[in-house]
Amino acid sequence: MKNTIAERIADFIKSFPPFDQLSKEDLYAIAKEVNITYLEKDKNVYTEGEAPHDRFYMIHKGAIALKKEINGKLETVDRFDEGDIFGLRPLFAKEHYAITALTEEESILYGVPLATFKPLITQNRDVVDFLIESFASNTENPFSKEMHGSLYDNRLDVVANDKELFELQPVRYTKKVITAKAETKIKHIGRLMKQHRIGSIVIEDDNIPIGIVTDEDLRNKVVTGEHSIENNVSQIMSSPVLCYPKGVSISQAQLTMMKHNVSHLCVTADGTPNSKIIGIISQQDITVMRGSNPTVLMKAIKRSKSTKELRHIRKKIMVLLDGFMEQNIPLTQTSKIIFELNDATVKRIIERCILKMEKQPPVSFAWMSFGSQGRKEQLLHTDQDNGIVFDGVEENELETVRDYFLLLAKKVNKRLNIIGFDFCPADIMAKNPKWCLSLDEWKNQFNQWTSNTGDDEILLSSIFFDFDITYGDASLTNQLSEHIFLITKNNHLFLSKLGASALRSASPLGFFRQFLVEQDGEYKDFFDIKKRAIMPIVDAGRLFALSNQIKNINNTAERFEKMAELFPEDEEFYLSCSYTSKALLKFRTKHGLLHNDDGRFIELAALTKEEKMKLKRCFKTIARVQELIKLKYNINNFM
Repeated sequence: MKNTIAERIADFIKSFPPFDQLSKEDLYAIAKEVNITYLEKDKNVYTEGEAPHDRFYMIHKGAIALKKEINGKLETVDRFDEGDIFGLRPLFAKEHYAITALTEEESILYGVPLATFKPLITQNRDVVDFLIESFASNTENPFSKEMHGSLYDNRLDVVANDKELFELQPVRYTKKVITAKAETKIKHIGRLMKQHRIGSIVIEDDNIPIGIVTDEDLRNKVVTGEHSIENNVSQIMSSPVLCYPKGVSISQAQLTMMKHNVSHLCVTADGTPNSKIIGIISQQDITVMRGSNPTVLMKAIKRSKSTKELRHIRKKIMVLLDGFMEQNIPLTQTSKIIFELNDATVKRIIERCILKMEKQPPVSFAWMSFGSQGRKEQLLHTDQDNGIVFDGVEENELETVRDYFLLLAKKVNKRLNIIGFDFCPADIMAKNPKWCLSLDEWKNQFNQWTSNTGDDEILLSSIFFDFDITYGDASLTNQLSEHIFLITKNNHLFLSKLGASALRSASPLGFFRQFLVEQDGEYKDFFDIKKRAIMPIVDAGRLFALSNQIKNINNTAERFEKMAELFPEDEEFYLSCSYTSKALLKFRTKHGLLHNDDGRFIELAALTKEEKMKLKRCFKTIARVQELIKLKYNINNFM
């Protein structure tokens, strides 16, 4: 027998997210378990500090205010009405309520049991999207400051594609806000908009937003004759103002604008209308940011017609990276997306440079990226490390073929420099004849490095053993890779020397557990995170990959994850190495973006105590992996 009450509930909730993404059967299954609650005005649904209920709530009729105690006074931080859900985040985070939910009028609430709803997360992708992108309010945002800060954060691993990652970025708001008083004449508001070429003005009282007026208000309320230009702006402004704290995501801002049919949001110190104005978000800001969507950027790269265009796109890639870092997106997803965009950029430059050559390549070739780009770990603007491998030719044709590829490489290296990739100080670039070689020449080069190994050979091996094809014939790089594993297999002498090199950078902490800093030069008293922390863990990952014949994996974190698979008895240790590599790279990237440099040198005085503690935990892992290398590769003979 059908449950008519459940049918009515299902019929109501199906019109609102995330229930609008569910099947009729799932809707009915939820509706049967819904608890209906009637509350009079000014009644608590739950209070701040209370243990979470076993269900979250949807408003069938009425309105709910979310309130928080600020400076001893209960302040409204958000409001909800028919169709909105609230009280969801504490259930997933398994924490007490951080706010009080109070009825602003007589209300009927649907209580949805988490036990019934939660299994749908793994079954319905669109429901996952909703939970990730838009929880009940900004104060219950699952990506709030309280849940930020972990270098080892894998919380967002459920995010599967670049579109979702883009939507989670914080909106870049306008910080220079033009304001006016409530008693300002409408005609003066119009003049301000014309003078500053803007479409909105925030009306404030003691820097607290009390209203907002837009050019649309002028068109609809003044030009029509409804109000005189001599009237005060308070007569046409929209109030109260919809406010959010800085860090509000693109999806959340856009959904709020759509829901309330507005084109602007105010950014305030604490996200409420009761605090200082710090910025304004417009629909235009979001439209502009959509130009930094990874999919949009990829399309723009592929159809770009000039180096100037690519340079502009490269700047947008950095904006995208900054957004990912600020929103604490896991480094695994961030690295993959930035790598693909960087790789596509280089590929597009090569394609255009080949068109500028007088003729097509005389033989098959491949453009190789070395170092951090070869490991898919290049996030910031760093220098170029690249080379060319081309198919074998007769001896009398070799230099002619090489000259063609050197000219091509010169064009490519120059354009890469223009868009932001500095020339390599050590000249490890394809335009250098030493790194523009035939397949046989490359094989001979690796033979020399692994059989007649000195300090220089070890240094070069640490750069060239991590390579990835960016453009061209993959069979050439595959053959080269197979050759490397062939000549290093059971090559204990070379591996031991490689291991000794991995220990050249001692533990980043000194005898008294203090950070080891630079003693002189431009960066005196700064911490070199690349030399003292990142390179030791990268070197260890490469060493383990070669000695265990781990093929087709160049990324440091992934190399350690593979080691965890191969040696399950030490899984925890190898996974900690993987986490450490990602944490250090993320740390460097954040500081590089903050100071607009490559993030290599860190000013210790600028670090918080929490940041120092996290780094020291990483250093403990580095010390452990170095001890393992000493034991495993008989290093004492080479120290």
